Amino acid sequence: MPLLYVTDLAYPARGRRYCDEDIFLTSRLREHFDLALCHPKDAEALLPLGFDAVVVRNSGPVLHYQEAYDAFRAAALAAGSRVYNPLTGRADMAGKQYLLDLTAAGYPVIPTVDDPARLDLLPDVPSYAVKPKQGADSIGLAFTAHPDVPAGEFLIQPRIDFTYEVSFYFVDDAFQYALHAPDPARRWELAPYEPTPADLDFARAFIGWNTLSHGIQRVDACRAPSGELLLVELEDLNPYLSLDLVAPEVRDRFITSLAHSLHTFLKD
Repeated sequence: MPLLYVTDLAYPARGRRYCDEDIFLTSRLREHFDLALCHPKDAEALLPLGFDAVVVRNSGPVLHYQEAYDAFRAAALAAGSRVYNPLTGRADMAGKQYLLDLTAAGYPVIPTVDDPARLDLLPDVPSYAVKPKQGADSIGLAFTAHPDVPAGEFLIQPRIDFTYEVSFYFVDDAFQYALHAPDPARRWELAPYEPTPADLDFARAFIGWNTLSHGIQRVDACRAPSGELLLVELEDLNPYLSLDLVAPEVRDRFITSLAHSLHTFLKD
């Protein structure tokens, strides 16, 4: 089963080494599949070569190659190519609209609007976080007491003095592990985290909402001053996994789950 594995090994991620993670992942997946690696800008051109599926992994923020990604996505949909994660994701894969939708639906998410005229729908706070709707990786993020941005182009959220951030990692709908950043100022200095049943219920609610039958997803949340978890981001396109920070047995279990998911995906 030949797979095309999409990655940007040279992407300079802040506080992370994408290349190390994908070198490790491909070394283990080769025990189960035949693999060819390519840069995201080359994925469309390689689609017709007969791969059983395209696996999109640490390919970096799409906005850095938006035209190439849009062309790849259109070509894959037109040809019926299998893409993992499937292109039906409703979260980051489709942009940031989901944060507005989840806010409106009453999910436990950082309250979000996209129009300064609707600030009355948010908690009254001294400062707001403002970021482009098409942003990623904190690109364009700013904090201001008086958001003055074009309606519909930016997300506006209350700036929350959260206790810590925590991420929950899933393959399909199966929880794999969790990591947290004890220091809010150091997002990528992560440590293992033992989730409570309530934590897992929180994360699984968003996995269920996204309705992806297969794929890797990361649920990013923050612990609010009140003690509740609030969703920060639901990453369903190419979530970095921080596999170097988990125990060897956890990595092994993750690889087993991923290989099983891919085999099942190819048979469906």
